[in-house]
Amino acid sequence: MTMSAMAGLVLFIFGVSQLAQGLGDLNSESMRRVTARFTSNRVAGVLTGFVATTLLESSSVTIIMVIAMVSGRILTFVQSLGVVLGANIGTATGAQIIALEIDRYVPLLMLSGLLLLFIGKSDTRRKLGLVVLGFGLMFYGLEAIDDAMKPLRNHEPFMGAMQTLGDSPVLGALFGALFTVIIQSSSATIAIVITMAGSGLVDLPAGIAIMLGAEIGTCSDTLVATIGRGRAAVRTGVFHLAFNLASAAIGVVLAPAFVSLVRALSGGVSVGRQIANAQMIFNCAGVALVLPFLPAIARLLERLIPGGATEGAAEQAAQPAQ
Repeated sequence: MTMSAMAGLVLFIFGVSQLAQGLGDLNSESMRRVTARFTSNRVAGVLTGFVATTLLESSSVTIIMVIAMVSGRILTFVQSLGVVLGANIGTATGAQIIALEIDRYVPLLMLSGLLLLFIGKSDTRRKLGLVVLGFGLMFYGLEAIDDAMKPLRNHEPFMGAMQTLGDSPVLGALFGALFTVIIQSSSATIAIVITMAGSGLVDLPAGIAIMLGAEIGTCSDTLVATIGRGRAAVRTGVFHLAFNLASAAIGVVLAPAFVSLVRALSGGVSVGRQIANAQMIFNCAGVALVLPFLPAIARLLERLIPGGATEGAAEQAAQPAQ
């Protein structure tokens, strides 16, 4: 069972990496232009971050790209904050797709991607083939993990551990954060949790707790991306970490009430769909609460992490009206 689950995890992570590479090749430059252009105010920045992350299938890629643009003075620090918030919403879109349970079409996806990759006459078609193949491999890997772990439904120690994660949101969040740091993808963590929930291995409280931890773990690679960057880029990375930490902490404290809310709003859908809905509700609520206070948060971060005179002058000259 362990070897089969490991093979499925390798296929899944490889599929995610190929999907990210293909989408990055297709969209990174266009997303860079769109992000730089459509961030004139907070709401536009959120929408831009949402669209970019939905297309790139990775909030980390979007935020790392934004940090690079802030460092290169293509975006101001204040402009970047809305994009970071939008990226948090965009990453929940992938969970909704995973929860659709489209396993029966996976072989068609893989075959179509392989044909495009090898017989595509243009570079764009080959890149699209890599995206489709990566998408198919990702789902195939999830299906392999699901099949390998089904015997655990009758394994009392494992089910007891999952119950503990649900009963203790702090432990669940710590587990989700650690697992996300290891595999370097919050989307992957949540996809695996949704798949396990479909087999009855994870209930809603444990799934939500792990999801909250994944929101923290995803900050690790964006913080690494700030190393060697200017003060404005560092502020963007710190904002991402502070926002995710604060929202996850609130989520952990209010976990029982949040579980009840998700169940009430989701109706009788599967647990996997409820977990996907929980992530969307959680991220949208967090953005809605923080968005009105972005200018004040920006001023606070500028005082806590002051920049040099040249950087400050450039930031002030480039900053649009918020």
